[in-house]
Amino acid sequence: MGESNISQSYMQALMQELRSSKLYSDLLLAAQSEISKTNLRLADVKKGVQTGFVNSGWDKKLKNAIYKFMLTHHKIPYPQPPSDHVKEPLQYLRKAQQAWEKRILKSLNSMCTELNIPLARKVNLSQIRPVYAPKDFLDVIIGIQNPNYHNGDSQGFYSMWGIVQVPLKVKGINKLRLQYSEMSINQCQSGIDDSGELSGDTFENERVKLGRKVLAANHGPLSQEFAKKGCPMSQRASIWSQILSIELDEVDQLYYEQLKVSVQHHDLLVDSLLYKDVKLTATNDDQYFVFEDFLYQVLLPFSRDTMVLKHFAQNSATPPKSYIRGKLGVEEFAVIYPPNGVIPFHGFAMYVAPLCYLYNEPIKLYYVFREMYMRYFFRLHSISSHPQVILAVAIFSFRKTNLLKVQSYNAAEAVLADLTTLQVIPLIQLSLFSK
Repeated sequence: MGESNISQSYMQALMQELRSSKLYSDLLLAAQSEISKTNLRLADVKKGVQTGFVNSGWDKKLKNAIYKFMLTHHKIPYPQPPSDHVKEPLQYLRKAQQAWEKRILKSLNSMCTELNIPLARKVNLSQIRPVYAPKDFLDVIIGIQNPNYHNGDSQGFYSMWGIVQVPLKVKGINKLRLQYSEMSINQCQSGIDDSGELSGDTFENERVKLGRKVLAANHGPLSQEFAKKGCPMSQRASIWSQILSIELDEVDQLYYEQLKVSVQHHDLLVDSLLYKDVKLTATNDDQYFVFEDFLYQVLLPFSRDTMVLKHFAQNSATPPKSYIRGKLGVEEFAVIYPPNGVIPFHGFAMYVAPLCYLYNEPIKLYYVFREMYMRYFFRLHSISSHPQVILAVAIFSFRKTNLLKVQSYNAAEAVLADLTTLQVIPLIQLSLFSK
């Protein structure tokens, strides 16, 4: 009974999502085109339409759309819990997230009060300061405690390993090894094992050949399986686009142009926050300063994009609101600010910067970043019990020899200061598969 209710509700949500998409109208037009063929008998209409979809590639586009829905919409148990429980099941983490959001808004409002400026206006960048920095967020996470947790010692005493004292259920080492089996040390990886003097060229050529077949198939799940062993540099941008189900058409181009027009016609305080962040981060970075203009072409339209609000259905956070002057607290006079619901912080531009190496067209870069943010990046600055990555543990393992020799906090900080030379795959292999 429960499973059937889940399936029925899930299918209804899927159909509603498809019917509201441009793909649905495109499929209808394609079906009408197949039906109008003179050599198609009435009894063969259904089969003829299905064959036409396969021959024209529409079946793959439909499969990719369903696959994308499955990745971004998880099945909800029956009976359905309250929406806030779906977003974050642990009450004390929900409260911590709410307190963090209030702190962010207080910081933003305090700056507006000090400078005597409204939210809808640009200001001199020298007057602007970041609303918060990653270290502020880390301090909040460090301070979170589960009121129901007791380890048998004195009340309120936490003795778990690490500075984050939040007891969460995580996968054991054997389950992680199984989940990341494609990254095992005995498995070759693009970007790692294609640089050897003897077999590197052969491995790279084979991966490129296989990558061409994957791209020709145009199927998101297949691309994702291929990417588990890395993508050849020449195909990475295309493979990632397929995984994210990004195929731009005239409607996408028009939407992006409308966002840019909105940037030109309406000044927002967050524009200044974004300009300031780019100046403080990417512009001062030897690897990313050349992409300054690209970053503005992505970040400014992103702040106006109301499509981003959809990710809050999966996010423990809630979009911030602003009220018309004199109507504070009256919901009918409330508006989400900024329009995408995301207040930028110090370092936000660095979410986009690495992608600039792959996409040389601002519009493609924009849609790739938007999809990555709505699927993955938002979790990097939200308080949640959602499963997290193991990279931090791997870094400590990789630098453990030097860390064990240090005798002061400053020395330890120096050991971990520059991580740009570290490669992610070897770190994961070291953390999971080394003995």
